[in-house]
Amino acid sequence: MTNLPTRLVEKPWGADALPAPFVAPAGRRIGEIWFEPPAELPSLLVKYIFTSEKLSVQVHPDDAQAAAAGETDRGKEECWLVIHAEPGATLGIGFDHPLDHATMRAAALDGSIEALMTWYPVQPGDFFYIPAGTVHAIGAGLGLIEIQQNSDITYRLYDYGRPRPLHLDAGIAVAQGTVHDPALRRHIPATGTVELADGRYFLAHRLDGQPDAALCARYAGPTLIIPRQGIVTVAGTSCHPGECTYVPNLEAAAFARNGQAIVVRPKC
Repeated sequence: MTNLPTRLVEKPWGADALPAPFVAPAGRRIGEIWFEPPAELPSLLVKYIFTSEKLSVQVHPDDAQAAAAGETDRGKEECWLVIHAEPGATLGIGFDHPLDHATMRAAALDGSIEALMTWYPVQPGDFFYIPAGTVHAIGAGLGLIEIQQNSDITYRLYDYGRPRPLHLDAGIAVAQGTVHDPALRRHIPATGTVELADGRYFLAHRLDGQPDAALCARYAGPTLIIPRQGIVTVAGTSCHPGECTYVPNLEAAAFARNGQAIVVRPKC
């Protein structure tokens, strides 16, 4: 068992007050808390996201599109589990109606793209899977756990006038002007072990207590564990809420009886 190094990432839309057990250093707006991937899991990244302002309207390429564009990084498929939401908080994912690339480009240039997107009111327990090519934006007043391919390719289409570069040509080339598939979003009950994602790149569950033999068999290889309630231990080493640990397989970990955790492993 190895607890992963934690990296606090400042963002212009980040928060200067974080929920326990996290603490933002004085004068810094922390938008993301990364858990540095171990050498055994280079393709997978797990992080917390905290927002006080909207993120940019953005899109990520898939692996093939990233390679075709000459990027040195892989594509990015991701999913979000909402853990905190202030009243009125929303996530923008896809569009109300299908858009062609010309319409999307014009809307990105004049700022109307935000109004064309579908904004979902959210609460803790809401889960969204975001395939590569999905135009999206995270709203203000949110806390999320994000599971993603370990890639830093983000093409910004619109950024509310912030002084950061946009990537309009690259972004429009890979963006899908589609409605988000309802099968890719749902509300997770407060208790019980639940499958979050079983896609091309990773398998993820929200786990209550100790996993059964069937679930351990699905996580027979290198796995990341993110405790949410209670402590996870392996051979006397502990991992607490706010941390993330790597284990060679899920069966090696002991979970608190009333604990809750996110577990995830790569699939390729």
